[in-house]
Amino acid sequence: MTSILMVCLGNICRSPLAHGILESKLPKEQFYIDSAGTANYHVGDQPDHRSIAVAKTNGIDISQQLGRQFKVSDFDTFDYIFVMDHSNYNNIIDLARDSSDIAKVKLLLEIDERIENKNVMDPYYGNLSDFEAVFQLLDRACDILSRQLQSDL
Repeated sequence: MTSILMVCLGNICRSPLAHGILESKLPKEQFYIDSAGTANYHVGDQPDHRSIAVAKTNGIDISQQLGRQFKVSDFDTFDYIFVMDHSNYNNIIDLARDSSDIAKVKLLLEIDERIENKNVMDPYYGNLSDFEAVFQLLDRACDILSRQLQSDL
């Protein structure tokens, strides 16, 4: 089974959306998807109500996810670790134990060559339209990622 971790800062906005979107695009018997945050602000919390609403509008239920903090053992658990921006990338790389850990970590938007800014904006201080924009960005990236992952099987 291939395991994939999506990571943002608090694990309530971007990474739960990416988790839910990618999970909806891949066969559950072949892929395990999870999400985490680099900070511990929202451990045990549901995703932001706006993330839940935008996901639900698009036919995805992320309401059962609970926030958790990234831990070093995630390098052992996951085959791929996708981060939402450079800041979180650096936070994860700082925890890496060796080059094999580092090789697992990528910016999610690197998958989409059409996008110049590889940072997924954090919609937390924005409004619902910011969450909708993030959903669309993540949906496109997860489409590409799901095709690549399934072609590698």
